[in-house]
Amino acid sequence: MRLLRIFLILAVLVLIPFVIWGDKLMALFDGESARKWVQDCGAWGWLAVIGILISDLFLPIPATGVMSAAGYVYGPWWGGVISSLGSFLSGLLAYSLCRGLGRGMAVRLAGEEGLAQNETLFRRNGPWLVILSRWLPVLPEVIACLAGLARMPLRIFAVAMLCGSLPMGFTYAAVGSLFQKEPGWAFALSITLPVLLWLAFRPLLRARHNDAGADS
Repeated sequence: MRLLRIFLILAVLVLIPFVIWGDKLMALFDGESARKWVQDCGAWGWLAVIGILISDLFLPIPATGVMSAAGYVYGPWWGGVISSLGSFLSGLLAYSLCRGLGRGMAVRLAGEEGLAQNETLFRRNGPWLVILSRWLPVLPEVIACLAGLARMPLRIFAVAMLCGSLPMGFTYAAVGSLFQKEPGWAFALSITLPVLLWLAFRPLLRARHNDAGADS
């Protein structure tokens, strides 16, 4: 129950900025407005996209609209790279901030029992939670924070983040490059690509884990 309370607290913290600034930011960074905003940034548009995607950790930014705008302006490949990098760095920042709190602060937030539940959850299902959460509203920030509190191994978290961020970034950039006229295939990719990427990386992680165990 303590873990559920921490989850709800994090979700509320994420939603508060949405209640305050959600309508304005949605209007500014959605659809045609987002494309114009990126174009107006000129040569620094790519950096602005990355920065605004990172700020999605603190502000209710419509990330998919920004990624689509990146695809529209820079094409599906460079737009995909830019979008994926922004999404990855946002999750990494959330993870690092919460992990940096230290175990003592984590215990004060979640309690010994809640922290133990969180650590068990991420030890068993952490990679899947991180991967799949990238495609959902609110959950990406919350899951990344919980992963940090659980002290999920950085290497595994980073790989899972890539598995979730890469297909999402390239998918929405591709949709943006096609003027968002063919979004149907994006939903199919959103389901299959994260799973396929994780299955591809999983043997490598398992091999490294076994090597580390043998060395110890």
